[in-house]
Amino acid sequence: MIKKVVLMRCVFSFVLVGFFAGTVISCASTGNSAGGHTASSGKTSSSEKTSPVKGKAPKARSIVKTEKGAVQGILSDDGMVEIFAGIPFAKPPVGDLRWKEPQELEPWDGVLAADHFAPMAMQVEFSRFANFLVNLYAHSKNDRTFKGPMSEDCLYLNVWRPSNIEAGVGDERLPVLVYIHGGSLTSGQSWYEKYDGTNLAREGIIVVTVAYRLGVFGYFADKELAAESPNGTTGNYGLLDQIKALEWVSKNIEAFGGDAGNITIAGESAGSSSVNAVCASPLAKGLFRRAIAESSSIVQKTPPHTFRTMKAALEMGANIKNEFKCSTVEELRKIPAEKLIKTKYKNSSMTVDGYALPRTPYEIYTDGQNNEEALLNGFNAREGFSFGAFNFPSKRNLHSLLESTFKDRTDQVIAAQNIRTNKDARDYYYDVYSAVCFTYPHDCWTRCLAAQGRPVYEYYFSKENGELGTLHSGEMIYAYRNVPRTKNYDQSDYDLEMIMSSYWLNFVKYGDPNGVILRSGFDAAGDGENEISKSSGLASNGAPLPEWKSFNESGLLLELGEKCVMREDPFKGIYEDFGE
Repeated sequence: MIKKVVLMRCVFSFVLVGFFAGTVISCASTGNSAGGHTASSGKTSSSEKTSPVKGKAPKARSIVKTEKGAVQGILSDDGMVEIFAGIPFAKPPVGDLRWKEPQELEPWDGVLAADHFAPMAMQVEFSRFANFLVNLYAHSKNDRTFKGPMSEDCLYLNVWRPSNIEAGVGDERLPVLVYIHGGSLTSGQSWYEKYDGTNLAREGIIVVTVAYRLGVFGYFADKELAAESPNGTTGNYGLLDQIKALEWVSKNIEAFGGDAGNITIAGESAGSSSVNAVCASPLAKGLFRRAIAESSSIVQKTPPHTFRTMKAALEMGANIKNEFKCSTVEELRKIPAEKLIKTKYKNSSMTVDGYALPRTPYEIYTDGQNNEEALLNGFNAREGFSFGAFNFPSKRNLHSLLESTFKDRTDQVIAAQNIRTNKDARDYYYDVYSAVCFTYPHDCWTRCLAAQGRPVYEYYFSKENGELGTLHSGEMIYAYRNVPRTKNYDQSDYDLEMIMSSYWLNFVKYGDPNGVILRSGFDAAGDGENEISKSSGLASNGAPLPEWKSFNESGLLLELGEKCVMREDPFKGIYEDFGE
């Protein structure tokens, strides 16, 4: 079993490297293994519909009147959750609207059948071989994201709410979680199973997942575009989409029974970087209260990934125009989406555009102008493995791999590690990669918020299993209560799933992860898949959660693993070697 897990993780790393190649030091880009599989076609049709449920004939449910028109949802397979899939929140960003700020929707007549997910945003397809490897690793051929449709017309969101809610009746409105997917700002979709909202919605919250423009469609920059924009902006179209979706939630969620005054935003990987940017954007002020951020941040003076200078953004934009032999933006707008997505340039970074981000996040946070009232954030034990494995670290090349991080102190730092074998060298290299690209950025975010006197809770995910384990994105299935019921997981995984997701639920509801296990809805669902995780007293409904002390109070983080205990950051020694 162990050998199989190691082999499969190497396969997974091979696929990631194909998309997110870069050295440990520059961390030129990051990937999200949980982004799902891209479509086999650049276009979608009405026959390519992706259902949120397994049943072939889902039951239609309530009609909800949004600001722009009525939508009708469907029931989940167990009947406990109502799902509204594929709701538009902006005009399709196509034609003349390509590379413009998201535009206000026109009202529609009749009732929109919100019974299937909208196509994912345009993104690079896996090769057939890469698709085979990912399916071999993730057992995902039956995932709804496999060969899912894609389109440039992608600005849609999805809503999950308890089916017993009486929207608009009484004063009791439900807390809201808005999730921004990851994928290095170049891939992913709003409807991947690992953050499906059904199981959290059973416990009395509303879950919203949002899509946004990716890659060259979402982060292309050009001076012409800035000149034609009424806001002088370019290069942050995906970020503006996310903020537009939040505006929609703020205006419409009460019609679904949600509390517009109790919204938490969340994201993983590039979605976490996006959460950080939304927290820094003045355009998002007042649209949410709290933030959950998993495995990425751009709060440092020089972020390791998903952020670049405007100069770099404009240079890449000029290169793309040259690549397609276009002298103007209008000419580039005429290039078909299926052709444009094949650009050799990776648009995987946000920038200071003077509008969504008037200054760098570092400057905004330093001045205390960030938006979040409280933060739950953290990282996994082996974030760096998937990205660094194919740099083939060894005793021989360790110095060259680490020199741009530790500069003239590299020999001194390596000597202090007592590295005797190539395995020692690999393990240390992966830890440094993790620290540079993932864990230290969260340490910076945590300390910044604590210095502002805002509550912050930090975690360290250390639970191994038969699949992703503690690799990048491995925590998501636990946090969003979607651990598969397969032989690759056991009772300890299902217990941690209940504990971890209850922390997330409590934070969404109250701004504090502490409290008790919340699983009454999960137990009431009563389907056979749930029986395996009902028996443990550790994770029974109403059982007290292990105390998660705020960083403000303790200076510690919570380890989420075989045990849930407060501890020091295990990467602390590496941070000290950075010499910052």
